[in-house]
Amino acid sequence: MADNRFRDYDDEEIDNFDSASVGDEVAYEDEQQEMFEHYRFDIASGQEPMRVDKYLATHMEYTSRHRIQLAIKSEYIRVNDKIAKANCIIRPGDVVTFVMPYQRRGLEILPENIPLDVVYEDDDVLVLNKPAGMVVHPGHGHFSGTLVNALAFHLGISQGPDAEDERMGVLVHRIDKDTSGLLVVAKNEESQLNLAKQFFVHSIDRRYVAIVWGNLKEDEGTITGNIGRDPNDRMRFKVFPEGDYGKHAVTHYKVLERFGFVTVVECRLETGRTHQIRVHFNYIGHPLFNDERYDGAEIRKGTIYAKYRQFIENCFKLLPRQALHAKLLGFDHPRTGKHVVFDSELPADMQALIEKWRAYSSNMKEFEE
Repeated sequence: MADNRFRDYDDEEIDNFDSASVGDEVAYEDEQQEMFEHYRFDIASGQEPMRVDKYLATHMEYTSRHRIQLAIKSEYIRVNDKIAKANCIIRPGDVVTFVMPYQRRGLEILPENIPLDVVYEDDDVLVLNKPAGMVVHPGHGHFSGTLVNALAFHLGISQGPDAEDERMGVLVHRIDKDTSGLLVVAKNEESQLNLAKQFFVHSIDRRYVAIVWGNLKEDEGTITGNIGRDPNDRMRFKVFPEGDYGKHAVTHYKVLERFGFVTVVECRLETGRTHQIRVHFNYIGHPLFNDERYDGAEIRKGTIYAKYRQFIENCFKLLPRQALHAKLLGFDHPRTGKHVVFDSELPADMQALIEKWRAYSSNMKEFEE
């Protein structure tokens, strides 16, 4: 019989144990090179030899045979930890697992009529612009008012208070609660498996805009360093430059605008790890502006004068979150195969902060001249 014991808090839930900040810049993910067990079957001694697809079709009550075939095609079915073909024969003593590159959801999802900023929608995918402050997935302390609750309503998925609708596995990546920007949603099984695979192999084009403390030396560069959970603070992640601990992570960046004490950068993710941009820039001494978790919610660069301190306090009030926006998202459409790219405007709070710094920087230059 199925062993559904696998249920661990995802990064979004862990982040929310004692604060309102939750989430993750990336996929369930971290869109990491790791598979998570969703279902497990230990083949009993009395089981007759049978094709694995037929076995799963009769033992996975809430999963269609079509979905099983798609999962096999996408190499998500394993027999004895080896990728299985549809004609693979299972026998007593075998272990069959259904794995996916993101953790299994273990909470009921109730539809809620929450407005969504839909950028694009067709029969297969939905691209939306998430506002800062919205939690993506229900988790510890956030069981309603999340993006997934809003999607359940938008997609017309109705269920009772005790239901666990596995069709709500539509999100194949996520971003932090206090990060704004673009997300893609799969509207059917084919799209879900296709997009999950693209995230898994890192073929998705994702670009963020961030405001970081300090004046970066180079106009563009690459930050490389394994990212893992901080052993001294499980609420944070950190870079481990040497050794095998953590997961390989690469962030490319280029400078968009310099204001002396802060810099506006565009970031391109080569990998997707938990809090990757926030951790990488903190690692090189340029934490994101007003990122409380990663040392950016205090004055890191600038002068000691009271007017400057007041200016920074006003900036923090103007943007009461980390200065990070998921601006661009590109992927191969799961049905047509055509590469599609979506871009979004910076949210009003980040635009206002940039304008404020632009004016401050201009005044400083005039004073220096």
